[in-house]
Amino acid sequence: MTTKDKLTENLIKLIDSASEPLETKEIEEKEPDETRTKIIYRLRELAVKGEIKGKSVGAGKGTWIWWRKNAFQTEDT
Repeated sequence: MTTKDKLTENLIKLIDSASEPLETKEIEEKEPDETRTKIIYRLRELAVKGEIKGKSVGAGKGTWIWWRKNAFQTEDT
């Protein structure tokens, strides 16, 4: 089992508490002391581990949106 750092814990809490998918920029605004690179790295790491979901929605540098892993599940699924 790995220990999560404070940024990772904050990202999970932020995404879990959101009522809609968040753009990376919105997440960056909630973590002003961290760099964009570090935030994106952590978000992608969480997505690979299956703790959150993410999708690129822009070209080039692009815009990513992030949401809870079970955000779109219903009680039937």
